[in-house]
Amino acid sequence: MKKNSFVEGTVIATLAIVLVKILGMLYVIPFYGIVGSEGGALYSYAYNIYLIFLGISSAGLPNAISKIISEYNTLGKEAEKNRAYTLGKKIISIISVITFLILFILAEEIGAFIIGDLSGGNTARDVAFVIRCVAPAVLVIPFLSITKGYLQGHKYVSPSSMSQLIEQVVRIAVILVGSFLVLKVFDGSLSVAIGLSVAGAFFGGVAAYLYLRHVIKKNKDTLKLNEKAISDKKIDKEIISKIIKYAIPFIIINIVTNVYNFTDQILVLRTLEYLQLDTKTIEFVASAISTWSPKICMIINAMAMGMTISLIPAIVSAYTKKDHEEVEEKINKSVGMMVFISLPLVLGLSVLAPSVWNLFYNTNPFGGMILRIAVFSALLANVYMVLSTILQSLNKYKTVYLVSFVGFLLNAILDVPIMLLFNKLGIHAFLGSILASIIGFSSSIIIGIVSLKKQDNIKFKKSFKMVVKTLACGIAMLVILLLVNHFLPFNPYKKIDALILTIINVIIGAPIYIGLSYKFGLLDEIFGKVMLNRIIKKLTLGKFGNN
Repeated sequence: MKKNSFVEGTVIATLAIVLVKILGMLYVIPFYGIVGSEGGALYSYAYNIYLIFLGISSAGLPNAISKIISEYNTLGKEAEKNRAYTLGKKIISIISVITFLILFILAEEIGAFIIGDLSGGNTARDVAFVIRCVAPAVLVIPFLSITKGYLQGHKYVSPSSMSQLIEQVVRIAVILVGSFLVLKVFDGSLSVAIGLSVAGAFFGGVAAYLYLRHVIKKNKDTLKLNEKAISDKKIDKEIISKIIKYAIPFIIINIVTNVYNFTDQILVLRTLEYLQLDTKTIEFVASAISTWSPKICMIINAMAMGMTISLIPAIVSAYTKKDHEEVEEKINKSVGMMVFISLPLVLGLSVLAPSVWNLFYNTNPFGGMILRIAVFSALLANVYMVLSTILQSLNKYKTVYLVSFVGFLLNAILDVPIMLLFNKLGIHAFLGSILASIIGFSSSIIIGIVSLKKQDNIKFKKSFKMVVKTLACGIAMLVILLLVNHFLPFNPYKKIDALILTIINVIIGAPIYIGLSYKFGLLDEIFGKVMLNRIIKKLTLGKFGNN
């Protein structure tokens, strides 16, 4: 195995996650065609609850282990490092079993809470059934996650990225083959088809975990796993204290992020029911906001997720060595890189929202409308995720709690009032829910930046310049695309026209954005001359380089 530098690790992780997310985006096209909007709503109910419970059982420990491994690795404490991995697995096994039991036993109560008084669509019993089907994944995914964290802490990004791809391929195969066989071959019920689909998370997790175990076994010497893991009560106490200290903020961040979606789903359901919309529209809109729009936005979120994989060990290593200059450089580079890659995707998806929605799901004006605004919420969620990771890497836990709770509370408090205000103004009420999320994320970001500047003297001058240049390139691309689309004779609500529109916009938009970025020196600033030269050579099969 080869260790990866910060930028290289970010590129590898991001490319892998982008590929995983593209697969995650594409499978919804046949899946939605098989199960329809009612099946899509049922899937979203179970999956959103699963993500919250998964966050409780595993979100914190993998990142905590990654941080501890990186810390001990930097200090050359091999025995303590191995003990941390062993203790982490023991702790996570207990938490996973407890979480699984809660989710399985309370499935009916959770289903009744989600559905409320809605009738004419999915029932509370259907929701409970699919929740129980996804529950076993909580017993597997945490072990997969903690193993990824162990490798990432050593700066081995490639095996972790490959495991994500294996997990996604197996999960999608189960989802598509399972739902097709149940509904189209055996003429089974919709709830059974969705139950088998959500169970795909379990099978994907098992396949990916077995792959990582094989990688670790094969590289025992490189990882120094032959170094005996010490069993000293004093050191165990220190490691457990570190695991708890590092894990809790990550758990809170993950739960808050997932609760954002779940809160929106529940509040949209209740508010639209109060405004007396029909059940099918209510279920469609709620699932579109909480699940199906985020599925398309996965390509945007991939950048932040890929970055956090490399960001944690890189910043922790610099922070452990008390290298303030390197910490500041990593922070500025991560923010600049994330905005540079995310912004054109956000602007492009916003322009093409009706076409993209129609390509992925069905012809529904509400879907495109939701996606057009939701992409900006996804961009802010990216910045929030990266800033939260930075704060946690620097042990700024009080600030982590503050940014998390302020953002969540603002979103929860403003959801219903803004929806009711929009309804009064003649604007679709459900759009108010997305605006509330945007306000929540923006508040968290502002607090995080101010805190880093005041408490740690982190200057954001470099990243600010990069963001300004990125905005200039993005706006130029957006203006040209809007002008081109104004004259194109295609209907975004027709499948073939939507596909042609999307292809034309990508062909025109991508070269404009990349060309302007190269002209302004953005590519050099973000990737560095050496890395950029390597990327250009690989893309052009060695014919060109960056001079």
